[in-house]
Amino acid sequence: MKVDMLKPRRVKMKPLISSLRSVILIMLSLGLLSIILYLRYRAPFPVQSSKINSSSSIGSRKDPSSSPLESPAGKATTGTAINGSKCNIFKGKWVPYAEGPYYYPNSTRCRIDDRQNCLKFGRPDTEFMKWRWKPDECELPLFDAAEFLELVRGKSMAFIGDSVGRNQLESLRCLLASVASPVEATNEGDEFEHWVYADYNFTLALIWSTNLVRFSEYKSKSNGGNATSPPMIKYLLNLYLDEVDEKWASNIAKFDYVIMSAGHWFSRPLIYYQKGEVVGCHNCQNENFTDLTRFYGYRMALRTAFRAILRRAPNFKGLLLLRTISPTHFGIEDWAKGGNCSRTRPYAKEEEELEAHVLEFYLTEVDEFRAAERELGRARGLNLKLGLLDVTEAMGMRPDGHPSHYGHPPEKRQAIADCLHWCLPGPVDLWNELLLHVMRPQQPQEHII
Repeated sequence: MKVDMLKPRRVKMKPLISSLRSVILIMLSLGLLSIILYLRYRAPFPVQSSKINSSSSIGSRKDPSSSPLESPAGKATTGTAINGSKCNIFKGKWVPYAEGPYYYPNSTRCRIDDRQNCLKFGRPDTEFMKWRWKPDECELPLFDAAEFLELVRGKSMAFIGDSVGRNQLESLRCLLASVASPVEATNEGDEFEHWVYADYNFTLALIWSTNLVRFSEYKSKSNGGNATSPPMIKYLLNLYLDEVDEKWASNIAKFDYVIMSAGHWFSRPLIYYQKGEVVGCHNCQNENFTDLTRFYGYRMALRTAFRAILRRAPNFKGLLLLRTISPTHFGIEDWAKGGNCSRTRPYAKEEEELEAHVLEFYLTEVDEFRAAERELGRARGLNLKLGLLDVTEAMGMRPDGHPSHYGHPPEKRQAIADCLHWCLPGPVDLWNELLLHVMRPQQPQEHII
């Protein structure tokens, strides 16, 4: 009887065990999928609209001063706090500074592009120049032109990027004007502009590369393209995502310091090529092409740029900084439809607004920077250093710092406000305060490997 009673029980356990195994496998699969989705689509705070207000995302946090943008964990440039501990110089707020503008004592030696010379063309307020960046737990020293020039004595520095990168270079030239002025050294046929500070044997260069990879002008069927070419669209470019722009890549070994930036030009219409073939496009209005986002194009371009840098690492032994994206404040996604940046004061931290596409660009930069760090960490015997110059949070608080309609004379004033570039003098000078801080050899620089 005992045997007869046990036999049916063993038969019933088989489907039960099988069912339990299936349930466990499903649970494990769902858990793994959740982890993958979290790692891919993580964001410092939830994105629910085209504009993110940091007050809505941080209102439930225990620390009301925490940032809507988190610098890469463990990779923040540090300063020294009053109690001797370290702090992240990229996390902070803007505080009033009545002595400003404090960097432009000799404007006759400082050449400012008219498009950023806001006071020249009648901007009525000056308060935008009277704020300083204050990290949360330490002090960021004022820019010291003499110290900077001593640090770069006998060296060279290049800014690679678009007109916002040029904006930073022109700020730097004005900051240095209190001590020295450069001589234009660009000759006809040179691949890039450069200036020389003869007393310091220091060369400063600007290498124009809007997308960091090779591009060409698009040709429609009517101007030499083939039969499948979409119609002519204003500003449409062919972008070769796996081919670096040799204009900068072939010259990088000539420099001791390189500040690289991009991003904004990926919002224009682009046709993407990889391995010589069209793989898709962004905003090209062609149903025959796969619709790929601007973030895909930017990610691939950054990846190609970093790989090119690492390939040249045996010859390039300097410091390369990726300057993170500079937020715009048009108030609308499509700047060509107008926009407005007429505010005259910075945002407080809890007021800060960041457009969703800017956040996605920023996260893309951090991802690709981290990947390049890991690749460099696996290499041996290389003297190249990589760093992140994280200006996104600070500049997201400065809608008052743009030229708006004051980058042109009144008779040439354009309908579209410039809410992309930055007035000089103005908050863009912070970028070079941060640059100098990173360059100081005595500073602990945990974000640089």
